[in-house]
Amino acid sequence: MSNLLFILIIGIGATATMDLWGIVRKPLLGIPLPNYGMVGRWIAHMTHGQFRHDAIAASFPVRGEHLIGWTAHYLTGIAFAALLVGIWGDSWIHSPTIGPALAVGIGTVVAPFLLMQPGMGIGIAASRTQNPTSARLQSLITHTVFGFGLYASGWAVQLAYSI
Repeated sequence: MSNLLFILIIGIGATATMDLWGIVRKPLLGIPLPNYGMVGRWIAHMTHGQFRHDAIAASFPVRGEHLIGWTAHYLTGIAFAALLVGIWGDSWIHSPTIGPALAVGIGTVVAPFLLMQPGMGIGIAASRTQNPTSARLQSLITHTVFGFGLYASGWAVQLAYSI
């Protein structure tokens, strides 16, 4: 299997794992599902030179924002999978281990903290939300789940190809 195909599969698998966590946590913890339409709106406004918003929900809606947001969400997961393989290389592809996957998963929490959340108007590391500590903890948990998803997807690919 080529590295690119492996990266695509584990990136999609890990992102889907993260999405399943979002579905499970809603009834368990009462936390609403992420609205990737707002991510799509934020990205779409960038094409007009607006990179930062006071509140993304108050910005003008953009046609196709949900598709843009979901596409960006999965492409980001694939990019983070590429980061994992780029750092740990072929050895991780042939023998996935949990440590590197969790390191990448947890490490990627800096992207929403320092880029997405400030750009969408909720401040650095969700500092402008009603409960920043809870928002930060949920981001950290979600990215940890993504790391587990990277590992599980890598392991599943190895299992499928060894049969």
